[in-house]
Amino acid sequence: MTFSPCIVIPIYNHKDAIGATVAHLAVHGLPFFVVDDGSDEATQQVLAALAQQYAGQLTLLRLPVNGGKGAAVMAGLRAARKAGYTHALQIDADGQHDATDVPRFIEAARAEPGAVILGRPVYDESVPKARLYGRYLTHVWVWIETLSLTIRDSMCGFRLYPLALACNLIDSVQLPTRMDFDIEILVRLFWRRAAFRSIPTRVTYASDGVSHFDVLWDNVRISRSHTRLVFGMLWRLPMLLAHKVMPRRSALADGQGNENQQDWWRIAERGSHLGMSLLALSCKLFGRRFTALWLHPIVAYFLLTGRAAREASSNYFKRLGEAAPHGDTPRPGWLSAYRHMLAFAQSGFDKLAAWSGRVNNADVKFEDPSAFEALVASGKGALVIGAHLGNLEMTRALAAQGAYAKVTAVVYTEHARRFNSVLASANSGFAKHLLEVSDFGPETAMMMQERVDAGELLVIVGDRVPAHEAGRTTEAQFLGSTAPFAQGPYVLAHALGCPVYLFFCLKERDGYRLYFEPFAERIDLPRRERAQHLAAWAQRYAVRLEHYCRKAPYQWFNFFDFWASPKRGANGRT
Repeated sequence: MTFSPCIVIPIYNHKDAIGATVAHLAVHGLPFFVVDDGSDEATQQVLAALAQQYAGQLTLLRLPVNGGKGAAVMAGLRAARKAGYTHALQIDADGQHDATDVPRFIEAARAEPGAVILGRPVYDESVPKARLYGRYLTHVWVWIETLSLTIRDSMCGFRLYPLALACNLIDSVQLPTRMDFDIEILVRLFWRRAAFRSIPTRVTYASDGVSHFDVLWDNVRISRSHTRLVFGMLWRLPMLLAHKVMPRRSALADGQGNENQQDWWRIAERGSHLGMSLLALSCKLFGRRFTALWLHPIVAYFLLTGRAAREASSNYFKRLGEAAPHGDTPRPGWLSAYRHMLAFAQSGFDKLAAWSGRVNNADVKFEDPSAFEALVASGKGALVIGAHLGNLEMTRALAAQGAYAKVTAVVYTEHARRFNSVLASANSGFAKHLLEVSDFGPETAMMMQERVDAGELLVIVGDRVPAHEAGRTTEAQFLGSTAPFAQGPYVLAHALGCPVYLFFCLKERDGYRLYFEPFAERIDLPRRERAQHLAAWAQRYAVRLEHYCRKAPYQWFNFFDFWASPKRGANGRT
């Protein structure tokens, strides 16, 4: 849905200030929803005149009786969403807030549509000291209720909500309708994993300003609200603690509860560096078997919160079953998605164990070692094409420990920096034979040529396209449908002029099984028939990848729509 913001202004008897407030906001060209919360007749007349003056821009809503600021804001948010707007900028009617900051809020929301944008007040000397210091008590309680300092100011009446996020909450939870509304909606949105961004904004208090804050009863209501929220925090404590080591989810959300379809390398690496490091520490202190138990609740969390990955997994198993209707393949659904994600987590855990020296050569066996042994004995370098299938990294760790072959991984580490940094901390040799690339251009080919000439085995994957791929893609049939495959491996093999092998490392009952097979003695790409040759090599690779996917269906770790056409067309056409 197209980004479409509006402004919501709750008002109760601010007849002297509302005209200037609307005038200062109107210059930004945004539509208004002014919600009259049962104001007196004089204020109603002012609002009626403003509705005529700003006809077409201002929508006037009137609540029959005064229900409180929260009731007015919720009515405005619901009306805005019903009218088709995606975001609503809430601002108080009393003119305290700096209307010139509206573009900053809008641009922040446009850049991160799933986030709640909060004003962080910057006060001048006009602020009443009692109210200034009193706010900090609420701030502390909010930090306790969220176990976080993310919400810097929960009482500022200048904020911007993603409407789907806010309305889904107010339609499912009974929120307070008075001054405590501003506090409670933020805490509950935080509990629902919303992201927050703060913008400093100037706040002034007019000497003759009208305040509807009831010192006694509004403080009672706020105290009652904090009591509810503290008990709610205690009930949610295990999940809130888990969230401390997991990123909040706004970067991929479009604000409407959906995740944007993206290229795989644009999908943010999930999981925090701290969380991964804690697993590494647990593995070191308590061993693999105990630490592996933590993978189940972690995977369950990512299963529940990762809808895009869940759907991609189901799509994969659906295609796997359709391509072999009489085969023994997993059925798409929550269980298969859980097992799929668990296998991925276990693979990462095994990588960590391998680099920590907790996996030995006896745990990894070749199905047929003859091709690998002959290559190593020859002293020649080669290009080895693998996939995000099984555990390619585990073999490199064992090779480094045994020093029986020079194995260099060509990786797109800008997509998984957190996890790779944890592996590097587990073994200082991790980065020694790690080559990061962003494409397969001429400079990359020259660098790789030196390594192949020195007898190294360059291991790359054939089922992903680098973020800035210069070689584009070519189409091949994979699991019954056309899918885009990277041209890079075959263009690189042509440039290097070296032997090419396929390599897969699958987890089986008795450990890891290595499959190392010749692919081509040399790959040539004649200029006139270049496209046809690329398609033929990609198809040959796709056939072997499909074979091993059937052999280990839960071990192909592509949690995005692999069959979706990239923005660049096949063979580089747009």
